[in-house]
Amino acid sequence: MPQQQLLHLVFGGELTHLDAHDFKDTSKLDIVGIYPSYAEAHRAWKAAAQRTVDNAHMRYFIVHLHRLMDPDKKEEGQHEH
Repeated sequence: MPQQQLLHLVFGGELTHLDAHDFKDTSKLDIVGIYPSYAEAHRAWKAAAQRTVDNAHMRYFIVHLHRLMDPDKKEEGQHEH
């Protein structure tokens, strides 16, 4: 059986403060890409984060797009809270 496609978005930008998730300039967000698995997204996130390691305000994130597309669907191993 083929592995289920779980889309993930990797993006980043320069934050206004280190303890917040507000971006200095949303027009300058770096959209790294959309990936079909968390493992692939994590590799892209790590590469992007390493490229900008000298800028403490630059942060990259992984967004679980598949959860936004079908928020009521439970993933394997996911429990209700």
